[in-house]
Amino acid sequence: MTEPKITLKKLLGFGYEKENNLFLSSPKKGKLTYKIGYHPCVYVINNKLELYPGENKLPHVYDTKKQWLCLYYRKAREWTNQMLIADTIIPWTSEWLYHYEFWLATGNWHGKGIHGKQEPYEKEKSPAPNNL
Repeated sequence: MTEPKITLKKLLGFGYEKENNLFLSSPKKGKLTYKIGYHPCVYVINNKLELYPGENKLPHVYDTKKQWLCLYYRKAREWTNQMLIADTIIPWTSEWLYHYEFWLATGNWHGKGIHGKQEPYEKEKSPAPNNL
């Protein structure tokens, strides 16, 4: 694993999913970007995520081409900048990859959320809410 690069107001980290014979696809390398006051963004960067046969986009992502994962519903304030990334975003990424493997095998997304009804979220650098 590469050490995260931390500047005064920005975090850029990389991590690897542990290889596991139970999964259908290859291990993933993720990139997490976070700027104080904004939402963290997580991408799969080492290889293209496979699609279920007949599908033309990934489930539960903001952008299939960028492989930008949708880990929580931003408008519902499921994450605020008062929460620790290590306690939220990192385990949510692992959970997303878990559900991705089931989707790849079955074609059905079994994760929680409002998949299929969510409005596209175009701004990667959108402000994160404060915990009031």
